[in-house]
Amino acid sequence: MITISTESIRTLILSVVVLLLFTGYNSVSVAQSGLSAEKMMELQRLGNPVASPDGSLILFTSTKIDVDKNSGTTHIYIQGFDESEARKLTEGGSPMWRPDGEKIGFMKGGQLWEMNTDGSEQTRVTDFDYPISFVKYSPDGAHISFIKNVQVDQTAADMYPEYPEAEARIYDDLLYRHWDTWHDGTYRHLHIAPYANGQVTGDPVNIMEGEPYDTPLKPFGGASQIAWHPSGQMIAYTSKKMDRTEAAYSTNSDIYLYDLESGTTRNLTEPNPGYDYYPEFSPDGNFMIWNRMVTPSYESDRYRLMKLTLETGNIRELSVGYDGNMNHARWNHDGSRIYILSGTEATVQIFELNMLARSMHPPVRQISEGVHDFTGFDIIHRDGRDHLIAGKMSMSSPVGLYRVNASDGSIRQFSHLNDDVLSKITMGEVTSRWVETTDGKKMKVWVILPPDFDPDQEYPALLYAQGGPQGTVSQFFSYRWNFQVMANAGYVVVAPNRRGLPSFGEEWNRQISGDWGGQAMQDLLSAIDDVKTEPFVDEDRLGAIGASFGGYSVFWLAGNHEGRFQTFISHAGVFHLEAMYGTTEELFFVDYDLDGAYWNEPRPVSYDKHSPHLYVRNWDTPILIIHGELDYRVPVTESFQAFTVARSMGIDSRLLLFPNENHWILSPQNSLLWHSEFYKWLDAYLK
Repeated sequence: MITISTESIRTLILSVVVLLLFTGYNSVSVAQSGLSAEKMMELQRLGNPVASPDGSLILFTSTKIDVDKNSGTTHIYIQGFDESEARKLTEGGSPMWRPDGEKIGFMKGGQLWEMNTDGSEQTRVTDFDYPISFVKYSPDGAHISFIKNVQVDQTAADMYPEYPEAEARIYDDLLYRHWDTWHDGTYRHLHIAPYANGQVTGDPVNIMEGEPYDTPLKPFGGASQIAWHPSGQMIAYTSKKMDRTEAAYSTNSDIYLYDLESGTTRNLTEPNPGYDYYPEFSPDGNFMIWNRMVTPSYESDRYRLMKLTLETGNIRELSVGYDGNMNHARWNHDGSRIYILSGTEATVQIFELNMLARSMHPPVRQISEGVHDFTGFDIIHRDGRDHLIAGKMSMSSPVGLYRVNASDGSIRQFSHLNDDVLSKITMGEVTSRWVETTDGKKMKVWVILPPDFDPDQEYPALLYAQGGPQGTVSQFFSYRWNFQVMANAGYVVVAPNRRGLPSFGEEWNRQISGDWGGQAMQDLLSAIDDVKTEPFVDEDRLGAIGASFGGYSVFWLAGNHEGRFQTFISHAGVFHLEAMYGTTEELFFVDYDLDGAYWNEPRPVSYDKHSPHLYVRNWDTPILIIHGELDYRVPVTESFQAFTVARSMGIDSRLLLFPNENHWILSPQNSLLWHSEFYKWLDAYLK
């Protein structure tokens, strides 16, 4: 009688798995007509629309990826409001209309250029010996504003010029690194230069001279955090004017108003201790609206919409009674309406505020409906009606431009650049269901089925854990965590809107903070437990995947899943909460979401209850761990620790690192490599 030891069987299985991984095993059940990582590279990536002053022409950008060159090229397109065919004008970005509508401004090579509406007579407007960004024309056409990086703080090289070959960094404050860069002593400063007829006619003025502060806010603030007053004599901008250590713990940004004639600056939003940003002036210049968060240090607080009367300084909230975020607020042509984007039940729709209503709080009306996310819009007033040209996407379609009738909410496709590629792709069906949670609530769960779905077949399933932790599982089209690509690889995708995700009310959103490993994790398990009972799901072939807080979720589930899953993939996941607190950069995030520092008294329960490293004794399931080494939000050491645990315990595992990527994987070839490793791993353990 021949006997084989348990250890020998385990070694044999491991050998087969490794062979599959390194020989590029792929499932035979992949639908060839569906969306793949390679097909996504053929899609053009569209920017938001920019309407001409008279509303007759629309500008937008389109970026095409060149995998061989490992880069993308952005071109500017123009299309008539009458929906004539879009025309490519030139290579460049950030298109904008000169106030008179006769020229198009755009950015190329870090400088401002102009051209005619047919793309002819391209001329360089600025010729600075430094790059500029976030350029805007003043409404009267007399100035341009732009951002330039200005050195304010000393560097080690400044302190020790006698050692020119020395390489060192010296810091006295926090935020010594941010997102994916080390602080180099420079700050984003707002400059204003006189302008006339396509030329800068005088020297720029730095209106933040000597200030160790940024506008727009780093790392993701853009031109929408700066706004010219309609008179062209004032400009508003967003900044956190505090030292870097205080800024690391604070979300207290304010909106500042600079007067060109007097050269003075005043703070318009000083009393509020949270975020104030995204200013927008009314067409008559009497009012300013902006977004506000009122809870200090809480970066995912509800986006309230505020209104300031400039003459009196009176401030009131326009979003009172509305239990959702009001984003991307824009006035229409005469100030009678404000249009916004807001999430509702895991979609993003267009809403309207009627400013003519005789009420302290203008009524809110939902304009659009459907299974989609709107991403941005511009407003055109024609024939006595407001129309919107808007970016719209879904899990089954990348961002495209659409015309939206503000009166009746009707939607019609406007841009067609991706029609040919998409016409050759079969998308899986996107379904939704409401799942009961362990505390008796209802949770919306997206379920994405493979193309050519056969209800009589059993499929492996993936539980997708969203990041954030307050990021909605809405109808986004991701170029990495793409549910259609997963479905095309033969997987049923389960994507729950667990506790902490927006668009289901403020209470649902707040319940994640201080309870990372609590109800939110039970919500994830409730979702997969519900869907795995379907006859088309093989409950013996389940995986859990996620990034950022989703990566945290995967690490936590690895120690608490009670045998549900056969494999895990964690990207940029948080593993050890004390280590995360001590090495991340925006400390206001962990300080609020973990209920304080780990040395506080009383000690927050997060560190002794919710940290995934506390449960590694239960780890027994294969895991792929991925991280970008330039990720300073969730430092790569989090994945180092998790991989060390997995290998030390003899668990099948792999560590995939990208030395030149941050929290995301952005370069085309790195993206394709990421996808290859992702699906090889899943196929090896689930097929």
